[in-house]
Amino acid sequence: MGDLAGRNDLMTDEILPWWRGAAIYQIYPRSFADSNGDGIGDLKGITAHLPYVASLGVDAIWLSPFFKSPMRDFGYDVSDYCDVDPIFGTLADFDALVAGAHELGLRIIIDQVWAHTSDEHGWFIESRSSRDNPRADWYVWADPKPDGSPPNNWQSVFGGPAWTWDARRGQYYMHQFLREQPQLHLHHAEVQESVFDIIRFWLDRGVDGFRIDAINHSMHDPKLRDNPPAPEDGKVRTRPFDFQIRKYSQSHPDIPLFLEKVRQVFDEYADRFTVAEVGGDDSDMEMKAFTRGDRRLNTAYGFDFLYAPELTAGLLKTALMKWPADTAMGWPSWAFENHDAPRAVSRWAKGVDPDAYCRMKMLLLACLRGNIFLYYGEELGLPQVEIAFEDLQDPEAIANWPLTLSRDGARTPMPWRSDAPYLGFSEAKPWLPIGEAHRALAVDVQEAQPDSLLHWTRKVLALRRGSPALRIGGIDFLDAPGELLAFERAHKGERMLCVFNLGDKAVAWTPRDGEGWQMLLSAGGAEMGRFPAASGFVARIQSCPRVQAR
Repeated sequence: MGDLAGRNDLMTDEILPWWRGAAIYQIYPRSFADSNGDGIGDLKGITAHLPYVASLGVDAIWLSPFFKSPMRDFGYDVSDYCDVDPIFGTLADFDALVAGAHELGLRIIIDQVWAHTSDEHGWFIESRSSRDNPRADWYVWADPKPDGSPPNNWQSVFGGPAWTWDARRGQYYMHQFLREQPQLHLHHAEVQESVFDIIRFWLDRGVDGFRIDAINHSMHDPKLRDNPPAPEDGKVRTRPFDFQIRKYSQSHPDIPLFLEKVRQVFDEYADRFTVAEVGGDDSDMEMKAFTRGDRRLNTAYGFDFLYAPELTAGLLKTALMKWPADTAMGWPSWAFENHDAPRAVSRWAKGVDPDAYCRMKMLLLACLRGNIFLYYGEELGLPQVEIAFEDLQDPEAIANWPLTLSRDGARTPMPWRSDAPYLGFSEAKPWLPIGEAHRALAVDVQEAQPDSLLHWTRKVLALRRGSPALRIGGIDFLDAPGELLAFERAHKGERMLCVFNLGDKAVAWTPRDGEGWQMLLSAGGAEMGRFPAASGFVARIQSCPRVQAR
């Protein structure tokens, strides 16, 4: 069996949880690999490619939803939390995937969606049947106003009121996303206990952790008070949702208390992991509340970089400095890409060579203090795919066309073989169009090129995996000009210098103690004193670190 016990690859005798500083690879199951020729990726397809994932040097895989679902929001509308949707396979297929991953030393993290269910979930079917059934209060129901309009002014993320009328009960039910995603009443003790049963079901099957979706959307104000209007900020607002401060419809102060109960369930099991997804205007404050101390979640990640139109030294420094190494402070996580955001190279590599930019970006990600998430295909440098309106699957993009950028362009099939009709993803037409620009970036092409981005990614992750400073060390920013980002990472006897030029012009700069550094990895021609556009390096010095172990 692969090594799942500890951190034997770190040059340290410390015993740390496996997830501290981990590199986690996100797989969107519909788009990774199709094993049965129906054009949709599945669990057996993932299992067949586990050796490839392990070869990258990541610690764990995060699987986006594969649960039984009518797929109105592609698995984020769950109709059975404890079963696999037939398009992805069976529970036996999932068990085989977990076993195969563990054999290769990979952990498995799965998505959990507790803010809402599908309207086809048995709980909701029972809840809507009457006002006095055993699950009548398991969802958020409310009477109309005297004029028949919704109970308040709350708006859904995907557009329109956050309320839908249900004639069977003569009431409105709440939904923060699609009308097919009714809001669970997570304040309710019985609903919470059912969630805890779901947690135990998957942890008993060998799952190593959860990524908790939209956790700040999981509890509402029971008084159903109106949200105040958002102040004018000059930004284009594409949805009614953007016109409000979501003071009462989300981010309820009881959420951290609920997460303490979740943590108690997790503590029944050894060596498990929790990460929360947190978006919104107060995400920084909420991420810290959800991870503070040792009684809540292990870590959280937000949207600092996922929707940023450009990556700047100021943005990175500001985001990282929000997470000082405080004993009461939670541990951060970072992602440049995921299934909800446009591919980073298409957003950021403006005016510079995309391959050079991807190399610099990958090295930068590996140097950040916290956990790091890679999105499938990021190791190949995949750009965003333009999806025609008639091919769109994303319900948010369809509802808000053309003002909302489609998430489908970042969810296209993984390119495995450049010469295959559908790039080796499937023998049938895929559920989303392939990206023709991905053909030259396919896995088989890059495997055959020793200097490819794929091989570079393996080098970068191997460096991080073997370095206590990069994996768990502190961070200290250095003064540097323009778009040059310079910082040191250090832990005990190891000290690393990390410098990146995020701009489109070369920069000359040398740190005060520029002598004695050993260059470990350099991207884009970066060297001490000279940094071309989209370049960077990591160097090591063996001396007493200026940054203390944190």
